[in-house]
Amino acid sequence: MTLKLKLFACLAILSAALLALAGAFYNTAQDNEAAFETILVDRVEPLADLKTVADTYAVLIVDNAHKALNGNIGYAEAEQNVREGEAAIKKAWASYRATSIDGEEEVLSKRAEAQMAVADAAVERLEALLKARNPDALRNFVENELYQTIDPVSETIAALTTMQIEIASDVTGQALSETNVALTIALVLAILAVAAIAISIFIVTRKVVHPITNLSSVVHDLAKSGDGQLPHLDQKDEIGDMARAIDAFLNAVLEKDRAAAAAIAREQKMVTDTLAEGLSALAAGDLTAEVTATYPPAYASLKTNYNEAVKSLRELIERVTKGTDSIRLSSSEIAQSSESLARRTEANAASLEETSAALAQMNDRISRGAAAAKDTAHSANEANGIVHDGRALAEEAMQAMGRVQESAEGIDTVIEGLDKIAFQTRVLAMNAAVEAGRAGEAGRGFAVVADLVSALAMRAEEEAGSAREQLTTTQEEVGNAVGRVQRVDAALEQISTSVGNVNQLLDTMAADNQAQASAISEIVTAVNDMDTSTQQNAAMVEETSAASRQLASEVTALAEEAGHFRTQAGTAKPMSFAPASTTAMVH
Repeated sequence: MTLKLKLFACLAILSAALLALAGAFYNTAQDNEAAFETILVDRVEPLADLKTVADTYAVLIVDNAHKALNGNIGYAEAEQNVREGEAAIKKAWASYRATSIDGEEEVLSKRAEAQMAVADAAVERLEALLKARNPDALRNFVENELYQTIDPVSETIAALTTMQIEIASDVTGQALSETNVALTIALVLAILAVAAIAISIFIVTRKVVHPITNLSSVVHDLAKSGDGQLPHLDQKDEIGDMARAIDAFLNAVLEKDRAAAAAIAREQKMVTDTLAEGLSALAAGDLTAEVTATYPPAYASLKTNYNEAVKSLRELIERVTKGTDSIRLSSSEIAQSSESLARRTEANAASLEETSAALAQMNDRISRGAAAAKDTAHSANEANGIVHDGRALAEEAMQAMGRVQESAEGIDTVIEGLDKIAFQTRVLAMNAAVEAGRAGEAGRGFAVVADLVSALAMRAEEEAGSAREQLTTTQEEVGNAVGRVQRVDAALEQISTSVGNVNQLLDTMAADNQAQASAISEIVTAVNDMDTSTQQNAAMVEETSAASRQLASEVTALAEEAGHFRTQAGTAKPMSFAPASTTAMVH
């Protein structure tokens, strides 16, 4: 079997395992999507519709009937609310019936529809009584008939709600069970896929990678040593074809390399012989000898580089020979300049010493003026501090009045809370009176208590209003007092600003005097540094003279060494230089 068929077989096994795994996951996703859609559309949404029906019967119909009897709302408003509730019930029930219903749920739904028909008839009668504005008939109907027709509907809807929850739980459990089975199948398929991948890796490694690696290693060894035998020459696939082709190629290359090695050896001997002659002449000091033999193309750059190196060295020695004379003359001029510089440096040192003494006296006078300005500024600061203390007292008074005003606002909030509590108490008393009226004779005593509580709440509201008026008057008086204290604070602020300006001017004068004193001190320091530097310069001039003499000696030695090389046709002549005169040097 060829490598192509082996690789195709491995890929086919791996692809089949992956497709089976993907199919299992897709099937599980489809089943879960169907189950969740059933729970949402056929169970969860109908629960909301059933809750709307039950809540509407209890809130918009029964509750509005009681509110109309108790006088909480008018008959027209109650009639409108009942009509809206009837429409909401019909809409929610129609939405529920549009879902998938069968079996026991269908039986309960039909029972609920029959009960709702009776309840709807009662609701229509309720609307007629509300329209007729007959309180006695309305109370008799609500207490003796309305509850009896609506309660069965609520019980049946509660049973339907329980059934929806049970069916949703069953569907969810079934979906989870199917998911577990699908996950088990997917796990088995994943294990099979891993096994297929392992088998494919083993086949590719054993039949493809290992032979190629072995062949590559042997080829590298042959390239280094030239001795060895290629493996897999008798193999009947692409690896065998590759091994036989490499064997033929290596045999041809080795034969060609043997022929080229002899020619290269002859060229190398000629090149090394001519370079040895040139280097011998260079070692003897002859910089005019260059390589003139004809080199092979591969060594032409070597010849050019050698000749350029000899030429550069010859030019360097010529420049060194010419430069030594210039250096000797320059060193003599440096020595003479150093003597003149030493005399001028001594004169500068004397002048700098006199300047330093005069500047020290000036620095003393300016320092005394800066100290006097500083004392004056300190006195102004003390006056400004007294003004600041006065402003601090005014600020404390303002803060105290602000706290009084905040306390008054807090009391206003408490009064407002008491007013709300009294209002809510009165509302509760009205509701209690309504409930007492609904209870009849048994609630008559409770109605008397409710009336007393309502009267007490009204009285609390009146007292809260009086307290709010008195609190408003107090807040106005506090606000007037805060305004007066603010005017006092403004006057103190103007005084503080004026004192601050005076203080600023004094500080500026003190700072200017101090800056002048600092500048004079820096000038004195600079002059002293210049004096020290001048003395150091004198010492350096003496060192420069000694260095000039040493430089002349070194130049003479360098000229003698350069004279040993021959840079032109003829015999080299050593050059000698007399050292520069040092009789005029300053010590």
